[in-house]
Amino acid sequence: MAEQRKSNGLDTPLSARSRFWPKFSPDPDLFGSATEKFARFMGTPQFLFYMTIFCAFWLVWNTVAPAAWRFDDAAIGFTALTLMLSLQASYAAPLLLLAQNRQDDRDRVSLTEDRNRAERNLYDTEYLTRELASLRLAMRDVATRDYVRSELRNVLEELLETTDGEDLHLRAKRKNKHSNPSTGLIDTVDSNRSQHRKANPK
Repeated sequence: MAEQRKSNGLDTPLSARSRFWPKFSPDPDLFGSATEKFARFMGTPQFLFYMTIFCAFWLVWNTVAPAAWRFDDAAIGFTALTLMLSLQASYAAPLLLLAQNRQDDRDRVSLTEDRNRAERNLYDTEYLTRELASLRLAMRDVATRDYVRSELRNVLEELLETTDGEDLHLRAKRKNKHSNPSTGLIDTVDSNRSQHRKANPK
């Protein structure tokens, strides 16, 4: 008895019951696409035009036609037409809701993708900003074109000054030689003596 009570407790799941009819599970995508097509068609002017023609024909036929040919007498207030329109409205409402739910799902997916894309763009922008900042810091130590030109100009001026000084020194020596020829002779004699001493050392 205790075991039977324990097996029938609330913590014990019930066994699956057998169904009298098979479970109906249509393809959600196929059914949803058909629902959307029907919902789109109901929102078009063609549907309103066809529906108006149908209702007008129904009313005219059941009013003007002979009594034997009528199938919805006007005396009872067109009961069949009223029931048919009510049935159409009762089916149209859930179909429109299904189409709206599918559209909401698509909007949710698109919003998620847009959010992810915006986050990736933000990350890319931050990365590019950091790279540009590092490049700016690195460019501070790089010689610019104007700086290189100024340095080359300074070096060229120094070289020109040096060559001008050497030319002036050589010109001064030449002038001294031309003005004092004895000095040139003395230098020549001294150079000859030094060469003779090197050739004949004592």
